[in-house]
Formats: sequence, C-alpha cells, structure tokens
Amino acid sequence: MADAPCPTLFSPEPSVRLVNTFQNPYDNAVATARTCYSPTVVTAADVARDEKSRAQRDAIAASVYKAGHHTTLQHAHFQFVLENVSRQFIWSFLHSHPYYNSEQVSQRYVTVSPERVAVPPLPEAARTLYSETAAALMGAYQKLTEWLTPTVQKEYGRLFPLRKPTEKPWARSVQRKAQEIARYVLPVATHAHLYHTISGLTLHRYHRLCESFDTPWEQRAVVKKMIEAVRAIDPLFVERMEDPLPLDKTPEFQAHREFHGQSTKPSREFIQEFDHRLAGHVSKLVDHKAHGEAVLAQSVRTVLGVPKSALSDDDAIDRVLNPARNPYLSEALNLTAHAKLTRTLSHMHFTFAKKISHTADSQDQRHRTTPGSRPILSGHFVPDRPDVITPGLIEMTPTALELYEETVEGLWGRITRLLNMGVAEEFALYLLPNAVAVRFEESGDLLNLHHKWTKRLCYTAQEEIWRASKEEVEQIARVAPRVARYLGAPCTLRAAAGARPFCPEGDRFCGVLVWKKSIEEYQRTL
Repeated sequence: MADAPCPTLFSPEPSVRLVNTFQNPYDNAVATARTCYSPTVVTAADVARDEKSRAQRDAIAASVYKAGHHTTLQHAHFQFVLENVSRQFIWSFLHSHPYYNSEQVSQRYVTVSPERVAVPPLPEAARTLYSETAAALMGAYQKLTEWLTPTVQKEYGRLFPLRKPTEKPWARSVQRKAQEIARYVLPVATHAHLYHTISGLTLHRYHRLCESFDTPWEQRAVVKKMIEAVRAIDPLFVERMEDPLPLDKTPEFQAHREFHGQSTKPSREFIQEFDHRLAGHVSKLVDHKAHGEAVLAQSVRTVLGVPKSALSDDDAIDRVLNPARNPYLSEALNLTAHAKLTRTLSHMHFTFAKKISHTADSQDQRHRTTPGSRPILSGHFVPDRPDVITPGLIEMTPTALELYEETVEGLWGRITRLLNMGVAEEFALYLLPNAVAVRFEESGDLLNLHHKWTKRLCYTAQEEIWRASKEEVEQIARVAPRVARYLGAPCTLRAAAGARPFCPEGDRFCGVLVWKKSIEEYQRTL
C-alpha cells in the first residue's frame, strides 16, 4: 500500500484573528507624511477627499516607501490573537526583535494539555514517530509534575512554616511550582496562545523575512494570515509589501550550508569553545566600557549643570542610583527612560555570554531593550550529544532526575531517527525540549539592565534568569562597585527609598526578607 500523501499544513493550523486596529491605516500613513511639509495637520480624510487627492496620496505612498522613510507606517498598530502557534515560532520569530508587545499564556501557571502540540507536515511514518515522541514528552511532563510535588512541598513548608502546603490555597502554589519545573521536558512545538500587537512597519518586515530561520514554514503560514486580515480592512496598506526573501537567499542560510552542510564538527567545536569561555558561569561578563563610572558621573553633572568641584563622581553616582535620593527607582511604573537624571544610566554598557534553557530565554528575551543575538538553533544541534539545562529541583529529586535524563537521552535518539528518515531540521527540531541549551551574547546599557536586574532578582522570578542576573550583578561589582552597591531586588530598592510595603508582590511574597541581604547572600531553591 502506498504511503498516504504528505500533509501540506501544520496540524492543527495556526489561528490568526485581527481584533483591534487603527482606522484607515493607509490614509493615516500618507497624512502623517504630508503633515511634515504642511502648515496645518493633514488628516486621513484630507488625503482621500477626491480623485485628485487620492492620486496624490498614492504617489506619495510609493515615493516615501521607496525612499525608506518608513516611520509613517509605525503609527498604525494591529492587535492579533494568535492560537495554535508553537513556542519555537514565538521564540525564533515573534519575540526576536524589540518592536512588538505580547501577552501570552504561561507554562509556569497554566497546565499544558497533551494535545497542545504543533505537528508539521510530514510523511506518514515520520509523522507517527513525531507524534509518539511528543506524546512521550507530555507523559514525562505529567510524571515529573507528580514526582516533584513532594520536594516542592518540603521546600515550601520550610519557607512558610505556618502554612500547610497540602491544603488550599497553598497547594495551588506548590502544584504550579512543580509544573514550572516539569515543563522543561515539553517540546518547543508546544502550543501557545497570545495577544500580539505590532505596527504596520513591523508587519511589512515580517512579510519580507517570513521565510528566514528557524521556522519558515510556520512563519509563512502565520504572517500570510496576518496580512490577509489587514487586507480585509484596508487592502491598500499591504499593496506595496515586498515579496518574502527566500530562505536560500538569506546570508544565514548560505553560511549555515557552508559550515554545517556536511558535518557536525563545527557545532561540536563551537559548543566546547563557548562553554570553555563561560568557565562555569551561566552568564559571563565579556565586555564593558572601561571608564563607565566616570562617564556616568560626568553625564550627571552635565544634566544638572554643575562642575566637578561641586559634585564629585561618588556623589553624582549616588544621586542617580541611590533609591534614598532618587525616588524614581522605587516607582512601580518604570520612569527611568523618561526622567532626565536617570537617562544618564544609558552611557554605561555591558555584554554577557550566556547559556540558559530555551524556556528561560523565552522569558529573558522579553526584556527587549537588552537585546541578544540568538542562534540558528540547528547550528547548535549535535545528534548524539544531549544538550540541556537541568533545574535544581530535578537534581534534588532522584526519581525525577532519572526520568529526566532518560527522557532527554531517548529524545535525542528519536530526533536523530527523524533526520535520518529525511525529515528537515526545521521540523525535527520542533521536538527539542524547553530544556535545550541556548547560547548567545546579550548586551545592554545600565538604564535597561537596571530595570531587568531589579525585576529578575526578585525571588519570584524564573529561577534560571534569577541566577543569571545574580551572576551578572556580582561581576558588575568587580568592574563598577559604586554602581553595583545599589543593585538589588525590588524590595531592596523600596526599602532603601522608605517605600512601603517593601515587597510589592502582595500574596506572592517569596517568604524571604531579601531586602536585608546583600547580592552575595542571595540563595533560593524555589
């Protein structure tokens, strides 16, 4: 009997709904362009008033687009609801740049159902192996959640001795923590649903690059549906979109084929070299401005208009970073990019080499103003070398650790079988677990790193990102001690500012008086 024909679509198909948008985005874009050269504001109605106005509108739209003056396309925004999209697609494409806003379902707090997996178009035999593997990972997730629960209960009881972790409402917190760790075995093919809001310019860029690494098939499908949804309300807005750049014409594809087309040796050597450079760190400081503190101090004096004789470097740094003197730093609403004094923090700059899990990086990359250069994931994959991050709670639980290691070992073998069957890397690597290690460089200025570190040094933050942030601040202390002394969790800054309550998390309080600890004393299990 002949094999069944290969499906041409993901199963289930990604769902895209346009739920909010600007009125008349095309006319608005041209109106904004004309306003730059008009003594009065030009409106969308003005540019579409009559046939002559519309002809002028279309000529301006074509000219402005061709010249690269694309800020006019940034005014209109489109809010989409996306469903049945993979975590891999979100990580590699939707959240790989800073020009978006998303709110998506959390695997930390919402239990994942077994059927919530993207299945790429595969021949029957490969599809069967793929689906069986995904089901096995879902089964491991359920077992790990169960087997980790006693460990979490024990640690929770240690933190909160007056609470019974087996009773409501505390049992819910325990269950969530257990599934947060168990999710490390879920495949990156696992579905998510989210609100995703982008400008018209970003939509144009999505279309041009939708065939790039790592998930071109899914990217094409989702972006096509986005564009069709916009076309339905304003066809002229998408009329001049450039055709997608074919994958094989991208510089990433050409380099990938050159270095990885025939051998896994470059990947093996790269991983060994990168990990050696980390020297045991999760995140290692690899570059910083040599005169960062001095430049920061001088920029404070420049903002305030005072000479060095009136304001020393120490005092200048203290004025901008000490929450007792700078109340902006204890605000829940992040004001640092808008206030004159704190904008001085943008002059200090740091670069880190990092190795964290795919699931941790999916959270880390949401800090869009501390950008990282994420990898082509297939360039880091070695068939016979499982490459994952193991959470501490799993290491503390022998039965869970044994299952985890067996699951990962078996998974790499199954992915390799799919590749040997001729399945494209793009599709086979959807089965990589959330735990797969992601290696990259990440940079940021102090203004944006300060915000990130404040949020991620909180004990309620995802443990991997918390640990990376702790390591980063400890290393900053060696090169910029006058800066590092004022870095800490939100409660630390609020305590220094005299803002009450010190912990802003309410009933999510971690159970530790973190504001009384130095960074070096930070330690956590949950």
